[in-house]
Amino acid sequence: MKVIMEDIISLSKRRGFVFQTSEIYGGLAGFYDYGPLGVELVNNLKSAWWDAMVKEKTNIYGIDGAIIQNPLLWKASGHIDGFSDPMVEDVVTHKRYRADHLAGIDSNDLVELERLLKNVKSPDGNKLSQPRYFNMMMQTWIGPVTDDAAKAYLRPETAGAIYTNFLNVKESMRAKLPFGIAQIGKAFRNEISPRDFIFRVRELEQMEMQYFIDPKIEEDVYEEWRQFAWNFLIDKVGIQKDNLSWHEHEENERAHYAKAAHDIYFNFPQGPKELWGTHDRTDFDLSNHTRVSGKDLSYIDEVSKTKFIPYVIESSVGVGRLLLAVLCDSYTKETVNNDERIVLKIKPSLAPYKVAVSPLLKNKPELVELAEKIFKDLKARFGMVMWDDNGNIGKRYRRQDEIGTPFCVTIDFNSLEDDSVTIRDRDTTLQQRINSSKLISYIEEKLAI
Repeated sequence: MKVIMEDIISLSKRRGFVFQTSEIYGGLAGFYDYGPLGVELVNNLKSAWWDAMVKEKTNIYGIDGAIIQNPLLWKASGHIDGFSDPMVEDVVTHKRYRADHLAGIDSNDLVELERLLKNVKSPDGNKLSQPRYFNMMMQTWIGPVTDDAAKAYLRPETAGAIYTNFLNVKESMRAKLPFGIAQIGKAFRNEISPRDFIFRVRELEQMEMQYFIDPKIEEDVYEEWRQFAWNFLIDKVGIQKDNLSWHEHEENERAHYAKAAHDIYFNFPQGPKELWGTHDRTDFDLSNHTRVSGKDLSYIDEVSKTKFIPYVIESSVGVGRLLLAVLCDSYTKETVNNDERIVLKIKPSLAPYKVAVSPLLKNKPELVELAEKIFKDLKARFGMVMWDDNGNIGKRYRRQDEIGTPFCVTIDFNSLEDDSVTIRDRDTTLQQRINSSKLISYIEEKLAI
């Protein structure tokens, strides 16, 4: 089934996954808010990543770095001088566009872009300016005076605080190589032309891990983290393997310091695009921070007594892109009993709501009373349980299908006689009777799959 972005955008707003930020004021390009269902799905994705990356590993430690860091950090990392995209401007409307996007190539070469765009008009049909570089760092100021001495930046990536805390983590946790530092947090990029819904935005959230190693083991470790990313997306997130592919960066695509770079691409509605990156950053980061800060960030091997700057293997995925991938991957239109339905076949353990509870008729007090008891029991165990008594039972099922709720529990008149309930499976639509005392264990077993 071909998923189109308009369907995902419509469902996201209609069902409370994603809203345009400041919508009543006309919105703000490149910024979005997560609604009640979106924030639950996002939190579930972040928890799954944190569990797999930090809690299940013995040598990876978490931090939460500040959004604003010392500007020298970004000088050392190369962001102040080199974090740029090629830009062109409509000479009439003054709208700005990514030059490489209009040219249809993945390149920052201004000469090549100027040649390709020589006879190209803007989307509004006007002449374009010559390509030039545009730094994507978002500036701010610290203190009451807005001068160069007070200039600072919203971080463009989360990794900076990981590198500057390398020694702090190593010493406080008595960590020995190899070890990693993981972080989930916001980053800000002043994108020239944010687009494709939440795929390319100006405020984003990243899940990153930097793994510090002896250079002698870089190839094996690099492959291990590539495999980790692939397995996580399939096993922990439930993304269909057919929607994933590997893209190896060619030499002209890689950052100048990167020895190797592989992205997992997902088949988004706009085509295969980057979802998760694994990169061999060599010793670029710690070497540069040593040079600029004057602080020795080398490591001494206890056995060989050799001293070296650790290499870094990076594993990075954007939260928004992962959310978008899950919505696109799980979005399904199908016909069941001559009735078309939209269903989000999200992995049950990640679904915003795990169960919906309904009395068959909301005007029958005895049904409502029993349903409320079951609802409270389930909510105490699973947290996100929805009460749904609006409309006929078929409409309730369709509503829950559309938000990805794996199980619907209905209390009817037979429930009053034998304490059994009907539980319906989202994906198969099959229903079965089960004693209410077995509901929790039944759902626990299904969520563990």
